[in-house]
Amino acid sequence: MAYQLQEINRHIQQDVRAFLQECDDNYTHRVALAADKILSNMERSPVVLLSGPSGSGKTTTALKIAEELERRGVKSHAVAMDNYFRTMNRRTCPRTPEGDIDYESPLCLDMELLDEHFDALSRGEEILVPKFEFARQMRNDTLAMPLKLGKSEIAIFEGIHALNDDIAGRHPEATKVYISARSNVVEGSALRFKGTWMRLSRRAVRDYNFRGTEVEQTLDMWANVRRGEKLYISPYKHRADVIFDSSLPYEVSVMRNYAVPLLAAVPEENERHEELMQLMAAFRYFEPIDPELVARDSLLREFIGGGSYLYH
Repeated sequence: MAYQLQEINRHIQQDVRAFLQECDDNYTHRVALAADKILSNMERSPVVLLSGPSGSGKTTTALKIAEELERRGVKSHAVAMDNYFRTMNRRTCPRTPEGDIDYESPLCLDMELLDEHFDALSRGEEILVPKFEFARQMRNDTLAMPLKLGKSEIAIFEGIHALNDDIAGRHPEATKVYISARSNVVEGSALRFKGTWMRLSRRAVRDYNFRGTEVEQTLDMWANVRRGEKLYISPYKHRADVIFDSSLPYEVSVMRNYAVPLLAAVPEENERHEELMQLMAAFRYFEPIDPELVARDSLLREFIGGGSYLYH
């Protein structure tokens, strides 16, 4: 799927508020379709596995699906699988070909505990969802939260490895959802903005705003993030019962307000500088949109802030 640049700019010029609402409504419709599938599978499993690469909006999508299910009378719980990271042992942790710690590897997750928890939830038993402290790179079980599913309740586990062999492969009965910002923006036959650039922009802005990470650090990690996607995420998307695109046609016009200043500050000696110049130039094809016009419950708020959802 590709968006047409001319159409995006035309809608912005004609009625930007109506354009944003239409895009958000289309995304809400995709969420509703995912909820339909989950409800149809409830008798088989109360567990939902939601996967997607970095920057795809997994957290907001999980919350929105839970919200939609609640609207239909089904109590739902969104669980971040990042809390199932193992406490890092630098001597035994997985490494990249360059020798760095491979934070994208599924070996960083406690697959056995996830397996136990899925089985326990399906039996109606209580589990203790762990809490991973990223600042200390350790799991703190004293902060674990109890979770028990009542009749007609759902648990949505979201994470990049949710469809991996050692998770979804062990639980084929679970409903499986895969999301990614996949759409390019074209002008006629000319490619103006890549779908992967959308995710990189989301990640860079979010990391800077909420994780204290300079854009140079995000760029340094991005090559391994993309490598991890190809090795550990994309090969399993065929497992999904529902696949949908989380990109929003208006997002580049909003993101240019945040991303361009960040990218402009990257020194020329950065090895990705040429690509960054292409990315900065690509933003300028788009009519800008004031971020204040973005709805508080928009998926884009996960990355730019100011949203109505609480992110942990």
